[in-house]
Amino acid sequence: MKPEAIESFFATLAAANPRPQSELEYTSVFELLAAVLLSAQATDVSVNKATKRLFALAPTPQRMLELGEAQVTELVRNIGLFRTKARNLLATCRILVEEHAGQVPRSREALQALPGVGRKTANVVLNVAFGEPTMAVDTHVFRVSNRTGLAPGRTPAEVEAKLLRRVPAAYRVNAHHWLILHGRYICLARSPRCAECAVRRWCDQGASTMPAREIR
Repeated sequence: MKPEAIESFFATLAAANPRPQSELEYTSVFELLAAVLLSAQATDVSVNKATKRLFALAPTPQRMLELGEAQVTELVRNIGLFRTKARNLLATCRILVEEHAGQVPRSREALQALPGVGRKTANVVLNVAFGEPTMAVDTHVFRVSNRTGLAPGRTPAEVEAKLLRRVPAAYRVNAHHWLILHGRYICLARSPRCAECAVRRWCDQGASTMPAREIR
């Protein structure tokens, strides 16, 4: 993707969805952290189904600890890797209670020190909860960034670094939401819906399949 196309690419996504939101359901920063921790290698739909029951019983780290591992594990059973995630969630809750007065920390270092919280999860929390212009590179962001030529890279870290350099400042806070949603509903992994894509003309792959008269 040519540098001069990036502004138009994001302006088009922004016009279609001015206030993009995470599709995970939560009512507090702690619930957001827990939902993102549980969402690795799982769909938002499956996570929301589990957290609806879980958060009704345990909306705080202390309440989560009081539920205990057996009950938390049972409540998140429909999510992939549920046993490991339940243990990590409870270990995270213990650290939040003992070291952070039950609050989710605002620093990347403190977030990534929590069990089960990697760079992507930390980026989501920093962006969604605290408004920082981070780039959480999940499978959708990775695919869209490479396929369009926006930020090609062999690893999520490479893609993240390029996104931070190439995305205009005005779009940086919402950029990863637009890219996730675009990858989830339009730029699909196996059968991208290029004919329905509003940003096709600026995409390296999509533009190559357009009639010349439509590219402007």
